[in-house]
Amino acid sequence: MKKILLTLILSVFVGSTFTNNAYATTTINSTVTIQDSQDESMMEASSDDASASFTQEIKKRFIEGGPGFMGIVLICLILGLAISIERIIYLNLSTTNSDKLTGDVEEALKSGGVEAAKEVCRNTKGPVASIFYQGLDRAKDGVESAEKAVISYGGVQMGQLEKNVSWISLFIALAPMLGFMGTVIGMINAFDRIEAAGDMQPSLVAGGIKIALLTTVFGLIVAIILQVFYNYIVSKIDSIVNDMEDASITLIDILSAQKK
Repeated sequence: MKKILLTLILSVFVGSTFTNNAYATTTINSTVTIQDSQDESMMEASSDDASASFTQEIKKRFIEGGPGFMGIVLICLILGLAISIERIIYLNLSTTNSDKLTGDVEEALKSGGVEAAKEVCRNTKGPVASIFYQGLDRAKDGVESAEKAVISYGGVQMGQLEKNVSWISLFIALAPMLGFMGTVIGMINAFDRIEAAGDMQPSLVAGGIKIALLTTVFGLIVAIILQVFYNYIVSKIDSIVNDMEDASITLIDILSAQKK
């Protein structure tokens, strides 16, 4: 009986100890979870505040720069980005797998002749297919005539690829120039205030110098953004043009082999 009673007492003691430990562990875990949630909430709130403060700071600095030059610089950015996006979309749509197209045209020439090859070109988008079509269309007049057609129409396609790109370079040059002009005007206003007051006080020139610096900074930022897009577009055009030239040489070689 004493052994049974002792066993029950030990069981109750062990059970109570395990329960207390489990409760303590649960409490600690809950506390840690609540603390982590609070930390995450604080981090998200600080991130949102930082993003909001950055946007507000940009707006504030833009307004302080003055609506005149800052508005013109903003227009340069909007127009430059619009042209850049349009050119990027057009160039991506103009990219063609020239190796596959060349193989399809060669197979069509062997199986169905020039008309079958022209049909393949009609069903393929891009400047390479258009050049192939013009060359095949003149193939009946001889290889030299086809080569002249390919060269002439290649120049036309190159002009289409480079369309409106010069406007981007204009905005790249114009944005910092407008910023520098705002700088000069701001400095002139600052010296006018000094002359009118007859005294050199920092408060008199601070406003003009701030406008001068802000217009310069925003002009340089616009030029940097547009320069990145411009370089990408130029490299894309060079890649497509090189592809066009290689494919054109291959087409003339195929037509020469067909004549033999």
